Amino acid sequence: MERPMAELPVLLAQGGPLAGLRWTIASVLHIGRDQDCEIVIPDRQVSRVHARFTLTPEGILLEDLNSKNGTFCNGVRLEAPCLIKDGDYIQIALIQDFVFLSSDATLPLDQSILPIDWSKSTDHAKIFLDAKSRRVWVSGQELDPPLSVPQFRLLQVIYEQEGEVVSRNELVAAIWGEENAQGVSEQALDALVRRLRERLTSLDNQSDFIVTVRGHGIRLENK
Repeated sequence: MERPMAELPVLLAQGGPLAGLRWTIASVLHIGRDQDCEIVIPDRQVSRVHARFTLTPEGILLEDLNSKNGTFCNGVRLEAPCLIKDGDYIQIALIQDFVFLSSDATLPLDQSILPIDWSKSTDHAKIFLDAKSRRVWVSGQELDPPLSVPQFRLLQVIYEQEGEVVSRNELVAAIWGEENAQGVSEQALDALVRRLRERLTSLDNQSDFIVTVRGHGIRLENK
């Protein structure tokens, strides 16, 4: 039995030349510079046939087709085909970003408005993060361009533990992974925190959202 269209997985373009467009994955989608691809990215850094999404009984399979500049899933370059999950962040040659949604039913009907539950909120939170679409709003304005994958991961960790101090070790493991944690310097984390703070305060310079607690870590003040 064929799946109803509203239940088909969706690829949503964020940033890049295709920003705002979306595609359902009913069978196979090829991404590349070639005009015969189902998704065409007109940039020389993208290979002619760069990557492929395939609907399988197990889920959506993402493959890099020997591209020169790579296909990335959640910041990690693909070395082999992988099944992607709801909310995964896909990058093509670091030129075009996509978010994968497991069903069209999870996609906001109007991409230009804030989620209704937040717009009616009375808790005075200034930052709203939507993990599924990887969108972030600050004081009612959406961050554009979107945060990079490491910036989003950093914000998500402290957002989910708002008001609590999150240790540097926990942050590094969440952003770069347990297996890579030993190779991440304090300077790299400090630089990432600084860039995220700059992005947040670019829309609201009246708040210092990220508070550093020396010797312990950082916390988010979302008021």
